[in-house]
Amino acid sequence: MHLFLLLCLSLVCAASLSAQGKIRELLSARAPEGFVEKIWTVDGVKRTALVRVPTGVSGSLAVVFGWHGHGGRSTHSAGRWGYAEIDTGSILVFPQGLPTVSPLVDKEGRMPGWQTSVDSEGGRDIKLFDTILADLKKQHAVDERRIYSMGHSNGAAFSYLLWQARPEVIAAIGAVAGSLRGDTKVTSSMPVIHVAGEKDPLVKFSWQQATFAAVKRFNACAEEGKPWAKEGVLDATIYTSTKGAPLVTAIHAGSHEYAKGSTELIVRFFKENPKPAK
Repeated sequence: MHLFLLLCLSLVCAASLSAQGKIRELLSARAPEGFVEKIWTVDGVKRTALVRVPTGVSGSLAVVFGWHGHGGRSTHSAGRWGYAEIDTGSILVFPQGLPTVSPLVDKEGRMPGWQTSVDSEGGRDIKLFDTILADLKKQHAVDERRIYSMGHSNGAAFSYLLWQARPEVIAAIGAVAGSLRGDTKVTSSMPVIHVAGEKDPLVKFSWQQATFAAVKRFNACAEEGKPWAKEGVLDATIYTSTKGAPLVTAIHAGSHEYAKGSTELIVRFFKENPKPAK
């Protein structure tokens, strides 16, 4: 019995050390190749983002913001989502969140995330978006018609929030495993691509279906969709819009993960949906 208890204790310790090792690896991860960490001060708080500026590309540049999920890191999203390999011609920005309360997974607000309403957290992350974009415009030729926002989970919800807060700036948004707030009020249409897992235990599929319905209503989309693309584990359907703001839903049988094929479809959707010329 004594030997058995010692064996169990050693297994628990090993598992704990393994988990701690993974946490340390996540926190100490370096910026992927081609990305540089930039620093800004917003309302007296140091904020950071990983930025990739493409080389050998002429003319004005598209800008894509990628927001990690709650508890995530910019190093993970910039490296694991594979955006830099698929979209080689855009300025890519992966900001780092601050400790934020999440009613679903982090009620004490210990892990990094993004504001969940236009007025929450003093609007700090919308201000971060504004600050980064203004800085990029000073340093590079930014295409005003091709500024995009995408993200996973809390980052997807924040992209939807930017539709509400900055509709005149954002050309289109990409959401993976996120949802639109029920009290959202938008003043203009917005092209949207949304990736959803049918078995998502966190952002329930029914909530995401409610988001689809709201986006269709805001964008005056057709009720019936047409096949658009298949990529990775995703089967995508497009709902055309009389306002030029289609909705694409990309569904998979999994749960809350950043599904394989998400980046490929989001990159394609963004390229097809710049802001209309004035």
